[in-house]
Amino acid sequence: MSKSALPEVTICWFRRDLRLYDHAALYHALLSDNKVLPVFIFDPHILNQLPSKADKRVAFIHNTLLNLQRELEQLGSTLHVLHQPPVQAFDTLLQHYRIQSVYTNHDYEPYAIERDQQIADYLRQQNIPLCTFKDQVVFEKDEVLKPDGTPYTVFTPYSKMWKARYVQHPPQIYNCSEYFNRFYQTNPIAIPSLESIGFKPCTLDIPSPEPNAGIIRKYDENRNIPGVEGTSKLSVHLRFGTVSVRSLAQKAFQWNEQWLNELIWREFFMQVMYHFPYVVHKSFKSGYDGIPWVNDESAFEKWCAGETGYPLVDAGMRQLNQTGWMHNRVRMVTASFLIKHLLTDWRWGEAYFAEKLLDYDLAVNNGNWQWVTGCGCDAAPYFRVFNPVEQQKKFDPDFVYIKRWIPEYTEGYIEPIVEHTFARNRVLEAFKVRQTL
Repeated sequence: MSKSALPEVTICWFRRDLRLYDHAALYHALLSDNKVLPVFIFDPHILNQLPSKADKRVAFIHNTLLNLQRELEQLGSTLHVLHQPPVQAFDTLLQHYRIQSVYTNHDYEPYAIERDQQIADYLRQQNIPLCTFKDQVVFEKDEVLKPDGTPYTVFTPYSKMWKARYVQHPPQIYNCSEYFNRFYQTNPIAIPSLESIGFKPCTLDIPSPEPNAGIIRKYDENRNIPGVEGTSKLSVHLRFGTVSVRSLAQKAFQWNEQWLNELIWREFFMQVMYHFPYVVHKSFKSGYDGIPWVNDESAFEKWCAGETGYPLVDAGMRQLNQTGWMHNRVRMVTASFLIKHLLTDWRWGEAYFAEKLLDYDLAVNNGNWQWVTGCGCDAAPYFRVFNPVEQQKKFDPDFVYIKRWIPEYTEGYIEPIVEHTFARNRVLEAFKVRQTL
């Protein structure tokens, strides 16, 4: 078929925005001059770095793509899914379509920024405009800055400015469904199987993307109690964009300010990484890179397996290993234990969470690990050392959570691998020798 006979389309490139509603790039694509073909690319650069071929995140993405395909089929359209490096994928698409423009949403991680620049350069050579939009955050990059134009590095003033800006300029909700007749009409294109991209099916237990008003209204009361359903469990949906952060922020303002603050923490960490990209590999406060870590591999493996002898820590790690999720309070306790009790470099724990967490987000995971260590933006003081036993007495006094994840738990549980007072004294001594901040 000659190039002039190929169908003209606008591409909407889906990434961390796997939904058809309140989707900034899709909305603007549907308003363009051409019919819209949705595209998703399984990027080998990302997939090849995953250590397990039974990765729950890839299975979740694949399952979500199948759902999107069903929705698009009902609209007479299709989702075109490719498994190639992005530049090659667009080269493939150009063999089947006359692409008039490409619409996509901003991504803020270092690799994503580099990839998108590559694609912009490639498309420019083909005289195809790349149009990008804000979608995975309410406020991005330089939209919430100090009065002097510099980025915030302390959460509370950032959150106050964020809320004030929201009230002054509430974000637009994009009503995409009004223009669903603008999708490119074609027979469905088969989505590659998980096996064909090198992965295995996984058992997934994913909560609904619909926010539960009852849970969120009591979030400030119940969020620290791991034995009850006290958190929204929407983090995986935020991570992959199966829910709109704009719609969640709108509800959070009405339902619970503490929950709204969690959404703002997410954006705080994302803007920190955007302005200070070195935090991907280094401490925000550089002096903490001089800590004399012990980094005992045997102790680290016991932490990973949930065999430290501290039941709250072990329950959390077993929940993570089995489900790909961990309660937020327990995340703090397990992270603190690895860093402060075992004197292990926070980057070891950050990497393990990155491997296991279904809701893994580079900026949020990195920011939280640095927060617990004391080396990040607006971090907890380095001398705060969570006592796992006291945390259990306070937040899981009846062992509800612990027995759920350690059914064999009894009074004669595993001997602790390190004694608390010894560990606390050791970490305080070690942190004293860090470089001058």
